[in-house]
Amino acid sequence: MKNILKLLFILSLAILFNACHKEEDLSLSIPVVQAGSLISSENLAGNVKGTMQAGKTYYFDKDITVNDGDTLLMQSGVTLIAVGDGTKDKAPQITVHGTFISLGTKEKPNYITVQNAATYHTEASASKYDNIFKGSWGGILASPAPVTALKPNPKGGDLIIKWTHIEFAGAASYGNDASIYKDGDARYAVYFANIEKDFILEDSWVFGSADDGIRTVGGKISIMRNTFELCGRAGGECFNMKSGTVGDLAYNMLIGSATNALKASNAGGTTIQCNVNMYNNTITNCGFRQTKTGRGGSINYEQGARGLIYNNLISNCRFGLRMTTDADLVNIKYNNQYYYGSTAGILAQFLASDGVAKAQPADIKSATAKDKNPLFFSYNVDQYDYTASPGPIAAALMPAYITTVGAANFSLQASSPGRNKAKTDFTPLAVVKTTGNFGAVITAPGSDIGAYQTDGSGNQH
Repeated sequence: MKNILKLLFILSLAILFNACHKEEDLSLSIPVVQAGSLISSENLAGNVKGTMQAGKTYYFDKDITVNDGDTLLMQSGVTLIAVGDGTKDKAPQITVHGTFISLGTKEKPNYITVQNAATYHTEASASKYDNIFKGSWGGILASPAPVTALKPNPKGGDLIIKWTHIEFAGAASYGNDASIYKDGDARYAVYFANIEKDFILEDSWVFGSADDGIRTVGGKISIMRNTFELCGRAGGECFNMKSGTVGDLAYNMLIGSATNALKASNAGGTTIQCNVNMYNNTITNCGFRQTKTGRGGSINYEQGARGLIYNNLISNCRFGLRMTTDADLVNIKYNNQYYYGSTAGILAQFLASDGVAKAQPADIKSATAKDKNPLFFSYNVDQYDYTASPGPIAAALMPAYITTVGAANFSLQASSPGRNKAKTDFTPLAVVKTTGNFGAVITAPGSDIGAYQTDGSGNQH
């Protein structure tokens, strides 16, 4: 019996040692994600596929294309520089007919930017925005390839972007993608149009675009925990969704858009209704650069769009929630918004006067100018005293966030009226992939209104 117990003891030690050894091996051998061959040349041109290697810098001065069936992947810590000045033939774009994946991390984010990025950020911190809005490169255009005899049924692919800075895009189009842009029109920082595929944008930054930061014309989306800043010179949204777009937008920080921060419309004529949930976003200083009357400033649902709208913090925006009479009002549910305004004019438009949205019982609203300050941890929401008839206002007069320079913190202080006032008894649509290296990380509704949560969840910027 003693010999058996001794043998069992020795075996158990061996198993324990082996288990510890295997655990150590696993921790030391986390696989590096790679798609196809490693790209060794620092200059990209023409048709591209494969993997941009971690920590390296790459350049492109002409359009590059990811063909149908191909994948272009950025490992962490990659910088991709568009070489151009936004003029004709000097404004390259990334055309994605296949799959594009950028896997930055919190410690090692990726950048898709321009050569003068540091200078432009310094200018922006001094409220000099000419270079921020000029559009130095064409942006990312992701859609299936045109139908040809050789490719009669192109499928396109996914667009998956994590912990990535996308900066200074939106150069004017000169014959680029005539079905999307007219000559001279500003392009979008990101354009996605594939009703069958996923567009996942997580923990990323869209900074300084000439028109819309992002536009989707169909696609399954998950847009989580991002920062959008200074989108649109004199018009344009941070995120503009059209027919066929389905999914979730949550925990985004959106500041300084020309028009709406978020817009949903079923215009476009696809067979799938625009259905987007927008919850737990923080939206501030939006809508004031738009020169046309009757345009929005924060969240806008129109032309047959539907979705859930809860827990959004809307501070000092030209207009609050806007729902037009032609939106799918039967299938739009909304409550628990937090509206703050520093002037009587802003208070008067908490619910846009040219829309039909109504006050809801769980809304929080300033009763007078500067009442119920949201108490951001370190951001002076009243640093610009908007007039009683707000907008249009020149960008140089408006405060912004300046993500790579400023130290603003939009978390709510303990005494904020928005703490523990959110609605949590609903679920995201969660229409995209959520497994594997490329799956979305979807954050459920949080208990605090806005993008930042007391428990540390939500926006991580």
